[in-house]
Amino acid sequence: MPRHSKGARLWLQPARRDQRGRIIEQTVWVIRDGNTKRSTGFGQGQAAEAEWALAEYIANKYRAPRIGHRDPAACKVVDIIAIYAEDVAHKHTRPRETAARLGRILDFFGETTLACINRKACEDYVRQRGAKAAARRELEDLRAAIRHHWEAGLCAALTPVVLPQRGQARERWLTRREAARLLWAAWRQRQRWRDRPSDRVTAQHVARFILVGLYTGTRAGAICGAALMPTIGRGYVDLDAGVFYRRPVGARETKKRQPPVRLPPRLLAHLRRWQRRRLAVGTWCRTR
Repeated sequence: MPRHSKGARLWLQPARRDQRGRIIEQTVWVIRDGNTKRSTGFGQGQAAEAEWALAEYIANKYRAPRIGHRDPAACKVVDIIAIYAEDVAHKHTRPRETAARLGRILDFFGETTLACINRKACEDYVRQRGAKAAARRELEDLRAAIRHHWEAGLCAALTPVVLPQRGQARERWLTRREAARLLWAAWRQRQRWRDRPSDRVTAQHVARFILVGLYTGTRAGAICGAALMPTIGRGYVDLDAGVFYRRPVGARETKKRQPPVRLPPRLLAHLRRWQRRRLAVGTWCRTR
């Protein structure tokens, strides 16, 4: 049985060295798509630029005709996804993740048309995908692509996409004791050498991350990307005013909103101490 294609995706290709150990090719983001491998030209610290390159690659790979008011039986899913990637997907906050989801949709539906999309086809996709929550999110992208195609006047009818039922909401949260144990374990973790612990700490930056998350309820990406001064493309913490501006400077507001939040006095004291001790230069979740 042939291996299931992963679709177009980004891969960080490590640096290449010669026999003397000298670097002959730097670390670079490349696009992997089946047997195709294409360099984006962007290095390790340019993940956002590489995501744009991936979105553009998918749009160019499936350059679709734009013929108005066609019958659903004449509209291929691959063309609909291509138009959506070209018009909308590259504007998303995380275009790399969107591109990956669209790639999985293409792997399954491939050259089928809108007339083939029905309840059974959606259920087959969920069954093949295995993870119901992931399948639902990917089918939501398919539904958005079909609606965009219809609203552009390229299809005579709107094809419904049947989503699997939502998973149950979380009913249990960490207790204060469990959170304290988690923090303590991260703070005390030491590197091991030959099955013996050393004095080198390895997870105190994780403890700082956990502490900020517990106090502010902020998403992981916003915590890890935050700076200690106004920085384009990042949220930041105003240590004088005690306010965490979670939305990146210059970024548009999305459904996640990310409004500013006032920092509790205890967390603010931690942040100021981390800055004084240079444990949080740039972002607070870095290692020393």
